[in-house]
Amino acid sequence: EVQLVESGGGLVQNGGSLRLTCAASGVTLDDYAIAWFRQAPGKRREGVAAIEGSDGSTTYADSVKGRFTISIDNATGTILVHLQMNTVRPEDAAVYYCGATLSPGGLGYLWYSHWGQGTQVAVSS
Repeated sequence: EVQLVESGGGLVQNGGSLRLTCAASGVTLDDYAIAWFRQAPGKRREGVAAIEGSDGSTTYADSVKGRFTISIDNATGTILVHLQMNTVRPEDAAVYYCGATLSPGGLGYLWYSHWGQGTQVAVSS
């Protein structure tokens, strides 16, 4: 069974940094893509960054390119997918979700069948 647990959300200052982490279990990296999505109130869920477990290739939304970085850490045997958020802006405030799907992934949320519970990111000005 695939399980995804997000952590690391909170309040960050405008222009600050935050790192989100998704702990993934029941996933074989060679077969899965894992991505971060976000959903602000009244808006639909949008893909932020995705990574292919097989080769580490990444995809980013234009709105976060150059500011956010997605990475996989499997050194301890636990699959952790980090989203490093730098130069955070007020428009980055949202609930951030981790999603997993059989590769290839990408940023389309309809392709993803496994989701975490989400972690809230708020931005103070």
